Amino acid sequence: MFRRQGTNTMAMTALLAAALAALAPAAIPIGPVPITLAVFVICIFPYISGAKPTVLGVVVYLVIGAMGLPVFSGYEGGVQKLVGPTGGFLIGYIPLAAIGGFFVQRSEKRWMHIIGFAAALVVLYVFGTAWLCFHLKLNIASAVKTAVLPFIPFDLAKTLLAALIGPIIKKRVAAARTRPS
Repeated sequence: MFRRQGTNTMAMTALLAAALAALAPAAIPIGPVPITLAVFVICIFPYISGAKPTVLGVVVYLVIGAMGLPVFSGYEGGVQKLVGPTGGFLIGYIPLAAIGGFFVQRSEKRWMHIIGFAAALVVLYVFGTAWLCFHLKLNIASAVKTAVLPFIPFDLAKTLLAALIGPIIKKRVAAARTRPS
């Protein structure tokens, strides 16, 4: 049982890292922080794999991006992207995965998932805004106006969509796992 669980965690971790690497680079730039599908991918994965593989998948994604693979927005990679203006948002994906995954694992209620994702987005925005302020020498109001407010509707839509279709995916994945091979 332990070996199977470990193999499943590794496979789900790799799957999330691959999904992020494939979908996150396509970006719509709107200022220093682009719109990507990364938040949606991170919010949908706890339904598929649970919290731990989701967090590990995000970490693997960040590591392969830091190593230079072009997996970050705009098909960029390298440590300079992590320490650049948007680096705080990239690092903020880790608590997004952890907090969102925690709520998905602890409750079957969609409204709890939405609350968890909203709390996780706040943490993501705090990480990103703090780093953006530090890096670009902006005051908090300017950073929030530039890098948070334009994204709230998009990120809320992505998290709501994940909370709506995530439980359906979770049931289908669970049914597929219990089917005899």
